[in-house]
Amino acid sequence: MKNTDIKRLLYTHLLCIFSIILSIFIPSFFLENFSILETHLTWLCICSIFVTAVNLVLYLVVKPNASSKRSSLSYKVTRFLKCCIYFLMSCFFFHVIFVLYGAPLIELVLETFLFAVILSTFTTVPCLCLLGPNLKAWLRVFSRNGVTSIWENSLQITTISSFIGTWLGAFPIPLDWERPWQMAVGRKYKMCRSLYVPGVGLGTPQ
Repeated sequence: MKNTDIKRLLYTHLLCIFSIILSIFIPSFFLENFSILETHLTWLCICSIFVTAVNLVLYLVVKPNASSKRSSLSYKVTRFLKCCIYFLMSCFFFHVIFVLYGAPLIELVLETFLFAVILSTFTTVPCLCLLGPNLKAWLRVFSRNGVTSIWENSLQITTISSFIGTWLGAFPIPLDWERPWQMAVGRKYKMCRSLYVPGVGLGTPQ
């Protein structure tokens, strides 16, 4: 059973990665002048939609936390609406956090909010798919020794890694790169690059 869960978990992560790759290439067939750099806001929306759709389909098919009880249609609709509300609350919460950490309050509001949406996609959406809108289950999973399955362990790791990756990605932004230690870092990077590139050229067969 554990080996089966590991394989399912691996396929789930691989398909999520594949969905991100698809969000880079597929829109270029339908949208003119589409690129990640020039139309990054559009790509953030598309990537969020792709990843959310893949998560929903995978968790509906795999059903890692399948319940033996039959639920009514009204219960499913209520649960779905709660999940939507939780996702929106997560987006606004992350947006406020980004502003408190230095993002512009009025300028670049759309960029900041879409950044919050993409972070919610990689953190809140998997939690909602696996645990549902159950705050007690969320607190249990993210507390010490609260994990009861390999799916919850993976959820814990990927969610925390997403937060750490977000912080590491935003950490260099406030640097003006004019302080002595910042210039030293830049010079060392250029020096390493200048040493590495000729070495690659020397190592290639003529």
